[in-house]
Amino acid sequence: MGVWDFLMWAFMFYIWLACIWLVVTVLVDVFRDHELSGGAKALWVIFVVFLPLLGALVYIIARPQRLGERRSGVQARESRTDADAYIRDVTGRSPAADIEAARKLLDSGAISQAEFDALKTRALAVT
Repeated sequence: MGVWDFLMWAFMFYIWLACIWLVVTVLVDVFRDHELSGGAKALWVIFVVFLPLLGALVYIIARPQRLGERRSGVQARESRTDADAYIRDVTGRSPAADIEAARKLLDSGAISQAEFDALKTRALAVT
């Protein structure tokens, strides 16, 4: 096996892995999309499974903004909001209680006015 044969094999292996990554990314995105109905999801999955490269490329061309929105962190922000609400429910603390606690820290001199303002903003943002 010569050097060129090895380089060609490595290049083909890279292309093969890139195609698998592309197909898996599209399938994950199809199942994360809450706007697609069950039938539409099934059709996309069939298309991508039976014609992987063509199906993935058509999906990316047909729904580029949706893929970008889901990957940009919209879901991360929603998850953060849900987690904050859950923590607030479990601890039984409200934004008013957080602000009151921050006010006590400010009055005692433990935090500065800027830190108090940041805490107040954060407490009001999770509501």
